[in-house]
Amino acid sequence: MSIVATDFGMDKALKQLGIQEINNGTSTGSENFGSGEVISSISPVDGTLIGKVKTTSPEDYERVMQTATAAFKQWRLVPAPQRGEIVRQFGERLRELKEPLGKLVSYEMGKSYQEGLGEVQEMIDICDFAVGLSRQLHGLTMHSERSGHRMYEQYHPLGVVGIISAFNFPVAVWAWNTALAWICGDVCVWKPSEKVPLCGVACQNIIAEVLKKNNLPEGISCLINGDYKVGELMTNDKRVPLISATGSIRMGKIVAQAVASRLGKSLLELGGNNAIIVTPDADIKMTVIGAVFGAVGTAGQRCTSTRRLIIHESIYDQVKDALTAAYKQIKIGNPLDQSNHVGPLIDTDAVKMYLKALEEAKKEGGNILVEGGVLQGEGYETGCYVKPAIVEANNSFRIVQEETFAPILYLLKYSGGIENAIEQQNGVVQGLSSAIMTNNLREAERFLSAAGSDCGIANVNIGTSGAEIGGAFGGEKETGGGRESGSDAWKVYMRRQTNTINYTTELPLAQGIKFDL
Repeated sequence: MSIVATDFGMDKALKQLGIQEINNGTSTGSENFGSGEVISSISPVDGTLIGKVKTTSPEDYERVMQTATAAFKQWRLVPAPQRGEIVRQFGERLRELKEPLGKLVSYEMGKSYQEGLGEVQEMIDICDFAVGLSRQLHGLTMHSERSGHRMYEQYHPLGVVGIISAFNFPVAVWAWNTALAWICGDVCVWKPSEKVPLCGVACQNIIAEVLKKNNLPEGISCLINGDYKVGELMTNDKRVPLISATGSIRMGKIVAQAVASRLGKSLLELGGNNAIIVTPDADIKMTVIGAVFGAVGTAGQRCTSTRRLIIHESIYDQVKDALTAAYKQIKIGNPLDQSNHVGPLIDTDAVKMYLKALEEAKKEGGNILVEGGVLQGEGYETGCYVKPAIVEANNSFRIVQEETFAPILYLLKYSGGIENAIEQQNGVVQGLSSAIMTNNLREAERFLSAAGSDCGIANVNIGTSGAEIGGAFGGEKETGGGRESGSDAWKVYMRRQTNTINYTTELPLAQGIKFDL
């Protein structure tokens, strides 16, 4: 991997993260052996070539899998609290490197520096969560119908967990999976997005350092690089019992079919088309803050980004005016400059999708309330900086039914009771995040009831975007149904086993069946 000098203190950050001018790419720890094609990491911030990483060839992949499967045989026998100690050390190292890693996330992906730091904090938080969990991997005990018998169930590690992550959260989603998988006794093979390969190399360097310090096999954490073809090596590999994939619905369906065809397990975190319902009893100031951050944060490139605002007709104009005033205050530019709110989209392909979505909205009869467009001039030379847009639309518009990974917010109107707003919110194929702004207890409880939001996440008086460690993260319908991060999400990384122990000299059969010899 070759590193090109960069501005904004990135040279120092890269060195702190162990990214040097070495033949680096496919990694099974501190040593790297990529022998495939070269992919370039180009910052959408200023167009700088940050580095070049060699991709994983099929031969490289086979070597990685052999390393990982060998490491699993040792790692699964390490007591869970001791595995938790390794995760604790990893979390401590992340605390020490929070600033340079957050800076790399911001520079390589394009999100604001504050969001980059927040993403690393998510990694630290999941490590803390996992450390405590390492002493709580509990099963159940049950009473047997047979005298002198004891029944219980326990959980064992699955083996190699394959992780496919997206560009928008280049480090946090990997950590959500690995921190839990590691304390469960699994080893991990990670394919980060080819759009942000250096974030993957940086994380691998950090955990490799921890593993080496503790004389543990490097195969506990493995990195592979490349496009979807490299991902297919994992999804079709019977040695990988679980694939955790984050990305588009289209990608998720392909992964799910491939994994299901070999009767493997998949954990899918796919698209979101998230809405905030704004009722007549809403706090307008809170609503505007939640909606604006949800819609423009990460330049609208979060799976939990707010795409739709469903507003009661009695306050529609009031909310619309407050939003348009707030959008005038948004500053767009270099995300490492903390005076800016919004950075660039990930690349020019994303810009094309953004522009196409705005054109489609116009064709279907949408009213462009806040004009979008591509920014030009000094500081915007990459062509990846766009203006957040607001469109008055209808929920039935085809483009409104789709997820556009860009800062476009659709304003929708509802009349009558809360049930009409809920019907609009649920009237899309995605089911990730949702929210309601109201000070009416009955409306809030109806929204959270079985007749309310059909999403995996339903919030009251906060936005759709952002999730804290501790609660299970994931969605329903075509969002995939997976759950990561908190609660009992750890169970997906383990296999369940039911045990019956007979401590008598007799062999009675269940259900009173007689079988005498």
